[in-house]
Amino acid sequence: MLSNLRICAVSHQTISSVHINNICCYKVRASLKRLKPHVPLGRNYSSLPGLIGNDIKSLHSIINPPIAKIRNIGIMAHIDAGKTTTTERILYYSGYTGSLGDVDDGDTVTDFMAQERERGITIQSAAVTFDWKGYRVNLIDTPGHVDFTLEVERCLRVLDGAVAIFDASAGVEAQTLTVWRQADKHNIPRICFLNKMDKTGASFKYAVESIREKLKAKPLLLQLPIGEAKTFKGVVDVVTKEKLLWNSNSNDGKDFERKPLLEMSDPELLKETTEARNALIEQVADLDDEFADLVLEEFSENFDLLPAEKWYKDDLCALAFKVLHDKQRGPLVFMRIYSGTIKPQLAIHNVNGNCTERISRLLLPFADQHVEIPSLTAGNIALTVGLKHTATGDTIVSSKSSALAAARRAEREGEKKHRQNNEAERVLLAGVEIPEPVFFCTIEPPSVSKQPDLEHALKCLQREDPSLKVRLDPDSGQTVLCGMGELHIEIIHDRIKREYGLETYLGPLQVAYRETILNSVRATDTLDRTLGDKRHLVTVEVEARPTETSSVTPVIEYAESISEGLLKVSKEAIESGIHSACLQGPLLGSPVQDVAITVYSLTIHPGTSTTMISACVSRCVQKALKKADKQVLEPLMNLEVTVARDYLSPVLADLAQRRGNIQEIQTRQDNKVVIGFVPLADIMGYSTVLRTLTSGSATFALELSTYQAMNSQDQNTLLNRRSGLT
Repeated sequence: MLSNLRICAVSHQTISSVHINNICCYKVRASLKRLKPHVPLGRNYSSLPGLIGNDIKSLHSIINPPIAKIRNIGIMAHIDAGKTTTTERILYYSGYTGSLGDVDDGDTVTDFMAQERERGITIQSAAVTFDWKGYRVNLIDTPGHVDFTLEVERCLRVLDGAVAIFDASAGVEAQTLTVWRQADKHNIPRICFLNKMDKTGASFKYAVESIREKLKAKPLLLQLPIGEAKTFKGVVDVVTKEKLLWNSNSNDGKDFERKPLLEMSDPELLKETTEARNALIEQVADLDDEFADLVLEEFSENFDLLPAEKWYKDDLCALAFKVLHDKQRGPLVFMRIYSGTIKPQLAIHNVNGNCTERISRLLLPFADQHVEIPSLTAGNIALTVGLKHTATGDTIVSSKSSALAAARRAEREGEKKHRQNNEAERVLLAGVEIPEPVFFCTIEPPSVSKQPDLEHALKCLQREDPSLKVRLDPDSGQTVLCGMGELHIEIIHDRIKREYGLETYLGPLQVAYRETILNSVRATDTLDRTLGDKRHLVTVEVEARPTETSSVTPVIEYAESISEGLLKVSKEAIESGIHSACLQGPLLGSPVQDVAITVYSLTIHPGTSTTMISACVSRCVQKALKKADKQVLEPLMNLEVTVARDYLSPVLADLAQRRGNIQEIQTRQDNKVVIGFVPLADIMGYSTVLRTLTSGSATFALELSTYQAMNSQDQNTLLNRRSGLT
């Protein structure tokens, strides 16, 4: 009946301390689910219900706790590992909800979007704030589906730690690897939580071994299971050497007893726990010198005696990591405060946008409900109302002078890496890397009169979701949506209908190809135009060549013959023209990558506008790209399919027809895991086919691997199809 087990997985060489705090998560049996009282979908949390004894939990009790008492944590995992369910249990046991929500019933706190409740998946990350044993916890539930990987990325950027949840019967899965790599990139400490220990096929040993082998981490075992699958009934706390046994008749997991392990009643379990505890102490001593000294000096004889226990200074500095649009309140901006204090009616300076805005209201987030507060200090996650221009990744400070003062402090401290940058760059917090879209399709409003409404909806959605790109097709004049996958585009389409009341029409989904060149070519161009009484004259010569290193932006170089004085006034216009030319290649109109552009000569008539310079350079680069030998690049996806042995053969046969390249086939309990690569163009609609082939029993995960050159036959077929010849 129980479904909880925790492991601390260390992926770095040092840790300062090991803090252990038991969280008990409970899974309701299907038979008990039918007895659960009906909970309406629109539960109201504005008053933060939930009673523990006679105390009503309230966020107003401690609005600004000391920074040492604040924990910003996130929950991350592969899809269906149980992130939202675990979040729901945490909120219930901490007293902030009066009933257990369920993903299948569509009444969970953090999955509040209609699309999430219908599909039983998390699409947007959601933040909830609660108190637990004197600590303020800001918890973020993140999506598991690869289409929404940016949601995970931008939340991890502002966290102090993360809980990685694993299905105990599956161990490390495809998306687990992705979120683990993201946490590595931001140096986020992690605790591993083995969920679904009561599930058929659950294996503690297998799950821990998969963490060790696939994640290259060092698992420190903090708990051991008492039984597995149907026999699972509790856990052993390795640190305190106590066992926690749940009452099998309890329907919410709160009814359990804690007992010490005794030689008389549990000889085998005590022996196993003692060995695990000694191993834990030795592992921690290897990672922490201070702890090692404690072990060697004071407790060397008996491990059982070991107890179980600047930047901006005070000025405001915060990072905007998420934007939501509310019909009544407008844009809501989530911020992590790194120093200083945020208050309503405060004027703030956006370093990235170089603009000043005013915060009208300040809120604490609780999924789709919010509590208004008078101020928030460093360490907290705030929700601000009134910022019209701030976007994901923007650095927020109290004023422009504050940013410049911080820049001067940084320079005085001799940070060499900043000395070549301008003052604004010195004070920017590291933002979020936005992945490039792999799918696109046209989108049209129901009528021409609705085009402004569609543009407004797309503008709001883009600010909310930076992985969504919108562009105008220069040939057809149509609006083009670019996204991370089929589900991503589908959700955007659905949101435009529900939230903005627009019935839009989508064109066929197409793959986002890229282009490159295979040889070096030169081109010259002259632009001579008279507007009014002013003559604009530009002559330019450029060379385009392929680069060895992969890059989505062109490498720009200048010949020695180009004078410094000329570059000083025209460099920005030149580079704008080059970037503009590389946005649309000569074959498919797709972005051009892996190219270097060298400007060999440049002549500009006095009084020529920068717009004309940019236009001439762009036209010259396009000439060069057309003259070169050209190559289409297609997105190649990492693919992982988990399938029962009986269905392995038809799955492999189908992948062979899709130009799939199988790397290995692993065994995971009673299933086979097929790992390989497949071109994105051949995997569209795969979920429906796989469901048919395996009677709905198989699952798969996709992730962009790289862009690879198409062979000449496939490239010709694609070009003919695009030109209407086939």
